[in-house]
Amino acid sequence: MNHLRQIGNIDLGAGTLLLIAGPCVIEDAGLTLEIAQALQEHARAAGLPLIFKASYDKANRTSITSFRGPGLAGGLEILARVKEATGLPVLSDVHQVSDVVPAAEVLDVLQIPAFLCRQTDLVVAAAGTGKPVNIKKGQFLAPWDMRAVVDKARSTGNAKIFLTERGASFGYNNLVVDFRSLAIMRNLGCPVILDVTHSVQLPGGQGSCSGGQREFVPLLARAGVAAGVDGLFMEVHPDPDKALCDGPNSWPLKDVPALWRQLAGLHEFLRGQG
Repeated sequence: MNHLRQIGNIDLGAGTLLLIAGPCVIEDAGLTLEIAQALQEHARAAGLPLIFKASYDKANRTSITSFRGPGLAGGLEILARVKEATGLPVLSDVHQVSDVVPAAEVLDVLQIPAFLCRQTDLVVAAAGTGKPVNIKKGQFLAPWDMRAVVDKARSTGNAKIFLTERGASFGYNNLVVDFRSLAIMRNLGCPVILDVTHSVQLPGGQGSCSGGQREFVPLLARAGVAAGVDGLFMEVHPDPDKALCDGPNSWPLKDVPALWRQLAGLHEFLRGQG
């Protein structure tokens, strides 16, 4: 089955290792552009294609007081500036049907959040734009349950669908990655991404917000590459302990180059082994 999906000049599923990276949420325009430019340099040095990711609105938050971002209009304006300044494809979450059309005017990839992956109207609306759509597997779903989600998206005639594993609920306030899910979802005919930062999240683990175990990010990233994923998703911040969202599971920007070089080397070695 053909897994190839074209995103700009990136052939997702063609044997390259795609990186999707950026901060959890847009905190301000300057910081967002700074992170995008740094990640672009690091990806170029590692020889890996990059899609820049940042959310304009984090609607799925633990607390009413949690920072959500600048919102649709302001966030899309910032992402458009990032896209113009760097030339990178950009990705962000859409949380409601009314966001889809304006988001598709700016974004190169529309992302369906894990909690919303069964929202039929949202999935169909996003796929109906014809843009590539990244659907995150819900923490509450088995990997084979994503077949119905993929069918909803493909009902629009859009074949540019890919899936992201971000861990499954394992008791309270904990997630675990079942690496069998990567192969199972790829057999649905979709490229598969492993989200290595949300997978180490501890949902609601700090009471009013989520915790995380970022020290395990490299472990999951290496395991994902070894398992043959089409790409890795990771949230990155210059100072995760001061990040306004998902800091405990975000990877420090200063540690990105060493990790990406290692992952690129592992991927190249495995490709050489056939």
